[in-house]
Amino acid sequence: MLDLDLHHMPPPPIRRDWPIGAIGAGFIMRDVHLVAYRQIGLSVLGIASRRPQQAREVAAARGIPRVYDSYADLIADPSLQVLDIAVPPDVQPQIITAALRHAGHIRGILAQKPLAMNYPQALALVEACEKAGIVLAVNQNMRYDQSIRALKTLLDRGDLGEPVLATIEMRAIPHWQPWVRDYAGLTLAVMSIHHLDCFRFLFGDPEFVFASARPDPRTAFPHRDGIVLYILEYSSGLRASSWDDVWAGPAREGAASDTYIRWRVEGTEGLAQGTIGWPGYPNAVPSTIRFATRRQPGVWLAPQWPEVWFPDAFRGTMGELLDSLTEDRAPAISGRGNLGTMALVEACYRSLDQHRPVGIQEIIQGGQL
Repeated sequence: MLDLDLHHMPPPPIRRDWPIGAIGAGFIMRDVHLVAYRQIGLSVLGIASRRPQQAREVAAARGIPRVYDSYADLIADPSLQVLDIAVPPDVQPQIITAALRHAGHIRGILAQKPLAMNYPQALALVEACEKAGIVLAVNQNMRYDQSIRALKTLLDRGDLGEPVLATIEMRAIPHWQPWVRDYAGLTLAVMSIHHLDCFRFLFGDPEFVFASARPDPRTAFPHRDGIVLYILEYSSGLRASSWDDVWAGPAREGAASDTYIRWRVEGTEGLAQGTIGWPGYPNAVPSTIRFATRRQPGVWLAPQWPEVWFPDAFRGTMGELLDSLTEDRAPAISGRGNLGTMALVEACYRSLDQHRPVGIQEIIQGGQL
């Protein structure tokens, strides 16, 4: 019989007393990061936001003892060793750069994705943190979705054999934050970055990507990448593809709704398929997995769990950074490793603009400082 413990959740951090300072007091910090950290007893000692009153409200709601008038004041506090940043990507580089001046006590940073506005800017941040001795991790939290972790276990155990075809189909209507209106990109930079990073996590870096897009009829501000389709080509022959549909039909205009995220991986020895529970948020909808393998012929196996992507996966991202500090190693979600995801996003945009397949190395080599 196959082992159905697919390690859908990471173990808790080895040390939970690393003193954390939170920068940002919006929804993702208030209702996701801080909720997840409280679940496993992490030590968030302070918070700052560009709106101090909002920071005070979040501190009161989440039991954070200190509120700072500015992120600069928080970073300068020598009692804090880890920064958790949840701000838009055009603001994030200046906060990380400010933290570099306090490398004596700042040991680690968990940054949001995208790490920066473009690949060269992300590379500069990574190299600056490495030079300063600060461990930089990027919050690619879909890697810690329970079904994606379970799928990774199946792939690593060989239950599916050599991957042949992988697909993600997203039919979901996101809430676009006001700051995305001023960006050159939309769906690829904000939503697809999750799927692109998961493909890298599961299968490594592709050789080429081809992307196609059209505007989303519902999104009123100008944008070029609303509904996005893309194909990743791997040297092994694997093809990975995602349909990121942020229109999903006129559900908000009166039609019945049909939103979901589904994935499927077919291999030479088996296949797995599953769902991501995020479109059901704020309802707690667990992600799912269902798989079949030649190692247990003729049956479908479907282990279940109570945890959900938001907020439970966020235990994993911060926990991984803390464990990397405790064990003096690079985190699995390191800034250096995340450069491949940044390059893949930029390759998609270049493919859109030039209507051709784009090699990932084309972006990496062109972005070297």
